[in-house]
Amino acid sequence: MTAGSANAGTDTSTGRTPTTAVPAPVWRVAVVLASGSVMTGLDTSLVNVGIEIIGRELDASLTAMQWINSGYLLALAATLPTCGWLSRRIGTGRLWLWALAGFTLTSALCALARDADTLIAARVLQGLTGGLLIPTGMAILGQVAGSGRMGRVIAVSSVPAILAPAFGPIIGALLIDNLSWRWMFLVNVPIGIVGLLVALRVVPRGASGRAARPDLPALFLVALGLPLLTYAITAAMDGRGLFVAAVLAPLVVALVALVLFVHRSLRAAEPLMDLRLARDPVYAAAVSTVFFSSAALFGGLIVMPLYFQLGMDKDIIDTGLLLMAFSLGATVTFPVAGRLTDRYGGGIVTVVGLVVTVASTVPMAVLPSDPNVVLVEALQVVRGVGLALAGSPVVSAALARVRSHQMPDASAQVNILSRVGGAVGSAICVVVLADALADARSEVEVAAAFRGTFWWLTGMAAVALALATWLTRAQRGARRTAAT
Repeated sequence: MTAGSANAGTDTSTGRTPTTAVPAPVWRVAVVLASGSVMTGLDTSLVNVGIEIIGRELDASLTAMQWINSGYLLALAATLPTCGWLSRRIGTGRLWLWALAGFTLTSALCALARDADTLIAARVLQGLTGGLLIPTGMAILGQVAGSGRMGRVIAVSSVPAILAPAFGPIIGALLIDNLSWRWMFLVNVPIGIVGLLVALRVVPRGASGRAARPDLPALFLVALGLPLLTYAITAAMDGRGLFVAAVLAPLVVALVALVLFVHRSLRAAEPLMDLRLARDPVYAAAVSTVFFSSAALFGGLIVMPLYFQLGMDKDIIDTGLLLMAFSLGATVTFPVAGRLTDRYGGGIVTVVGLVVTVASTVPMAVLPSDPNVVLVEALQVVRGVGLALAGSPVVSAALARVRSHQMPDASAQVNILSRVGGAVGSAICVVVLADALADARSEVEVAAAFRGTFWWLTGMAAVALALATWLTRAQRGARRTAAT
């Protein structure tokens, strides 16, 4: 890693970086890689809509059906830490192609399942492949784009991830109403096949065969720790609370395993995942910001549907339509965020985005029990703008600090922190809201429950803002060091 890698060509008198055009071949790679983002982004939101119907048709309990999602998430968490080693072993591009092929095949297996056990098993396999698609795709983008163009490329490629939560439930409802729940999985098959055929021509394979044997004890620790952490957070969100054995026991085991994994990885000559990247202050500040900004993002994504349904008495269709306001603001802003990142650096853009996020979340925490829907929608558009300015720029800031061969490890770490941060933010919001709603007996008390939850969201965004400020200062220090 070089201290000035993220800021090559920066004008130190202005802090601006001259931008260069993104070549057409890079955009072609980005568009193809988006097929993986579309598939994984839509998958969970589609399945959430159909859990109850799937259980009814397969004659399975709702508890068993929850493992359709839980099994997927646990498998995905177990796969993420191996991304760097596998990329070094077989090449980042080859790994992405295999992951896309596997996700496509396992999607078809899910659609063909005849009982709950088979479907859950297929979802676990789908999670194993899905866990590799996003970090390897991000690593390829970082390698082909280069630091001076990374902001624009990653920002545009992030659009599918932000659109999925808005359009997924509506698409899922339409598929169930007009076809069958099986089409929630079958829809991935043509996307995957077309993506594979095009990717074989445009996606670079990458170097292979340079990885040592995997550190098996480290692999055991992280493959134990991350899924258990995911399970504990999910169990807490299911309403069990934090201080119960079913949550606390796996949480403690997970934290111990992850601490031991970090200790071993920092001491190993050939670590499974290179955690020493965090010794760079810019990278450390960026990935820390990713954690808390993801908590604010995903916490909001889980609270807002409940707010529309319970706080404003909207049905599921109206809720889906109202949720589009956030995605609209984010989608329009992503390309602008990318250009600003390449020109001014990810730190300052992230700071601006989080200021906007805080400013648009605070009003939600003081709204009356009968809020104006136009005002709520306007605030959601602005919040989408803020989180788009905070999302891809901070990821670009992290990836721009590493060399090409370190990109798979860096992208895996960014994705792990993003997913864990999002899960923690979601769990906090669900637990806080559920506790408050349990005692609510009137519309005024329901509104008060949501206001308290929005204050928690504001706090998460505020912590992310403080870390983004650290990131901005670290980037300035790196520029001064590079100039001397």
